Amino acid sequence: MFKGSIVAIVTPFKNGKVDEKKLRELIEFHIANGTSGIVPCGTTGESATLSFQEHDRVIEVTIEQSKKRVPVIAGTGSNSTEEAIMLTRHAQKAGADASLQVSPYYNRPTQRGLYEHFKAIAESVDIPLILYNIASRTGVNIEPETIARLARECKNIVGVKEASGSLDQMARIKALCPGSFSLISGDDSLTLPVLSIGGTGVISVVANIVPKDVAELVESFEQGSIKKAQAIHYKLLPLIKAMFIETNPIPVKTAMGLLGMCEPALRLPMCPMMPENEEKLKKALKEYGLL
Repeated sequence: MFKGSIVAIVTPFKNGKVDEKKLRELIEFHIANGTSGIVPCGTTGESATLSFQEHDRVIEVTIEQSKKRVPVIAGTGSNSTEEAIMLTRHAQKAGADASLQVSPYYNRPTQRGLYEHFKAIAESVDIPLILYNIASRTGVNIEPETIARLARECKNIVGVKEASGSLDQMARIKALCPGSFSLISGDDSLTLPVLSIGGTGVISVVANIVPKDVAELVESFEQGSIKKAQAIHYKLLPLIKAMFIETNPIPVKTAMGLLGMCEPALRLPMCPMMPENEEKLKKALKEYGLL
């Protein structure tokens, strides 16, 4: 279920509020263009600045609009275990296929604390959980041994979105975890390398604007068309780099605004791009053939 090009979808805003109509349109765009799954309320979806009510509603709208055509992996993690359980129970009740659980941020738990946190969430729901390891944002790395222990002891912890940037760490996860455990790239630039060590796909930022290409990269690799997958990988790299000129999701939302896909509105503390960086972004979009 958790493979292919899975989009970490943006949350479109209009007049300061969630634009539900545009969110539904974006979901249809993704399904039409081969996206394998949708993650609402992730980092790219600006979950940190959504109210609880908005967070729940974005997940509900995504589930309603997807109509089980692709799995919905709801971002319901928190640095409060109790809060994560509350959000995850709502996602399960709403009909989510799985939950994405970011490691607790700011409070920097020990490996034992991480184990207890994820175990408590897993025991509170029946839906599959995918761990989200991104130490650059959270301040703590989930070690491969901790991931393997959770995979062995919690039947519904079924995968990890790995955004450590370390292929060595990802290989250790594959070596230590059960064969059915899904290793999903959390970095667009590492999708192809992660597939080569046994990964199942990517939870992608750049798929917000080029879903068909990201889906084709994964599909080509799975079908054994390695040279084709490599060609797509190298074509995508400059565009991927442009998506991280400034903090995600500033560039991708700006790009979507330039392409007429949605309003480029962000919520503080996310702010509009510096003009010189926006020019770099426009250049990358033009060179890719999007502008």
